[in-house]
Amino acid sequence: MNSTAFHNADILLPKEDVDAYKWSVIACDQYTSEPEYWDQVYKNVGSAPSTLNLILPELYLEEDGVAERIDNIHSSMDKYISDGIFDEYKNAMVYVERVQGNGVLRQGIVGAIDLEKYDFSKGSTSEVRATEATVIERIPPRIKVRQGAPLELPHIMILIDDPDCTVIEPLATKIDSMKKLYDTELMQNGGSIKGFLMNEAMQQKVDESLCALADEEVFCKKYSLDSSPVLLYAMGDGNHSLATAKEFYEQLKKANPDKDLSNHPARYALAEIVNLHSDALKFEAIHRLVYDVDCDELINEMTSTLDLSETEVSDQYVICSYKGASKKMYINNKSSNLSVGSLQNFLDKYIKENGGKIDYIHGSDTVKSLAEKHSGLGFILPDMDKSQLFPTVIKDGALPRKTFSMGHAEDKRFYMEARRITL
Repeated sequence: MNSTAFHNADILLPKEDVDAYKWSVIACDQYTSEPEYWDQVYKNVGSAPSTLNLILPELYLEEDGVAERIDNIHSSMDKYISDGIFDEYKNAMVYVERVQGNGVLRQGIVGAIDLEKYDFSKGSTSEVRATEATVIERIPPRIKVRQGAPLELPHIMILIDDPDCTVIEPLATKIDSMKKLYDTELMQNGGSIKGFLMNEAMQQKVDESLCALADEEVFCKKYSLDSSPVLLYAMGDGNHSLATAKEFYEQLKKANPDKDLSNHPARYALAEIVNLHSDALKFEAIHRLVYDVDCDELINEMTSTLDLSETEVSDQYVICSYKGASKKMYINNKSSNLSVGSLQNFLDKYIKENGGKIDYIHGSDTVKSLAEKHSGLGFILPDMDKSQLFPTVIKDGALPRKTFSMGHAEDKRFYMEARRITL
């Protein structure tokens, strides 16, 4: 069993007397330009046990007091463990049914990813791969959270390309024979979520189905390849969180060269696998918000550098939102195969040379309103067809960072499960 990178794990969940609605909060990398969202989460949670006390919302990463926040996170983890609020399920996988705010069902399985089979570096051919470029500078602040933390909580979602629905979907017919672990509404239009404990036979069947997808001959035929290392797991959400877990594990190995860490809990990272072909997964562009810059100067330089025009003479474009008006501009001087890549390459260089801030925003209306709020520029990008994800990553490597998002912010993974990462 466990022939691929996805394993069962010793999973922690709060006991039944913990309010699951207050316990579960959205991924820390959401609503980074909307402090009012997180203010409301704090009001909803109050003094109740909550994953809110075990994570660092990235909204606060660059604010004063980050070190104190991290200390408080570690203290809360220790307190929750000592207070005995968790039940631990050994060698477990959890079948998850998430009904999104729009009423669409998303199915998944929570387990552990073997970090030995994951490589986020450019040109990686590992079984688990990043789908977007990993920004190395974003890893150290996250490692500080993981260092000294006895627990990890996942908002990582990893995709499998399973058009025949052989791995996850069959579990829906077996929920009557599974123990229900949680069933709760989620705050702020997050929908609802249920989790069920999978027995050994179910885990075995999942593993067999994953191994079938990982067969090299089947894989190459699917993507019309002569030969190629198998890509079985492609990052959906939480790219930098998985990269942080990987880097933390590699640092641990370097610091202990004489120790056998092959069975150390830090070798694994808790994650949820989801089928790329789920009706709930709608790939949407992640838009750009740029502020604290001379907007007129940026637009002028961008127009020159990318040879922007309002005439449709290119398959790449961006919609510029500025001072309440929007204009569709075609990119004639491309530096990438995707619109987002050409734009990102320009913005990275411009901000490095001239200063300013960039944020990554879900929803075109949101980026327009935030552009006005911050007296900045909004850049609205075209969506990417999700069927192109695996073939593109296989052939071209990771996409430009923040190329796509799987649905709206409120549909992202909410924290529920936890796992020990220290001995």
